[in-house]
Amino acid sequence: MNANIMMEKVRKSGFKLTPQRMAIFEFLDGRTDHPSAEVIYAGIRKKHPAISFATVYNTVQALKESGAVLELTIDNERRHYDPNTTPHHHVICTKCGKIGDVFKDFGLETMLPEGVGDMYKVSSAHVNFYGVCRDCQ
Repeated sequence: MNANIMMEKVRKSGFKLTPQRMAIFEFLDGRTDHPSAEVIYAGIRKKHPAISFATVYNTVQALKESGAVLELTIDNERRHYDPNTTPHHHVICTKCGKIGDVFKDFGLETMLPEGVGDMYKVSSAHVNFYGVCRDCQ
């Protein structure tokens, strides 16, 4: 998601736009590596040494709540953030933890076990694939 779109979504939710928060939007703009709050903090701190981890964490939470980023909880150790909010799935390397995007619609009808559709009105699905990336093979 574009940094300007992120800023607009956050602005509409009543969050102030500070230089530190703008730097976080710019850091996330166009990223496909699904950074954690720790990675975002380390990247922002180079240009903004006075920024706190709390500011980074609170900003990504505000981005998540406004719908500007997706929060991925596929790692038991930390949450990752994805600025691409279009529906898609993920593939995770079991050795290095790298996360990649999978842009394929598998169709809810084919994914649901028999009978689940009778008990729930399913509106979305997210699939995680696990394997070893090319760099780790």
